[in-house]
Amino acid sequence: MSYNQDPSEEEKNNWHNDPNNWIWGLFYYNPDDKRMFPPKKIKEMGWTINFANPNSIFICIIIILFFMILSEGIKR
Repeated sequence: MSYNQDPSEEEKNNWHNDPNNWIWGLFYYNPDDKRMFPPKKIKEMGWTINFANPNSIFICIIIILFFMILSEGIKR
C-alpha cells in the first residue's frame, strides 16, 4: 500500500478481524491503521481508540482534561 492510497474496506475489515490487533480483546492497537477512531470489536457498539496512533491518544487526553476541569468548575 502506498502512502497516498487509502486502505480498502477489505483491508480495514482484515485489520479489524485480526486478533493480533486487539490487546486483551479490548484495546485496538494497529500502527498500519491511520484511523484515530476505528469501530469497536462489536461494530454496533460504536467506536474505540487506535492506541497505536499518537494523535488519537493526544485527543483523548485533551477530552479527559476538559471534563476534569469542567467537573471542578461545577463543584465550586
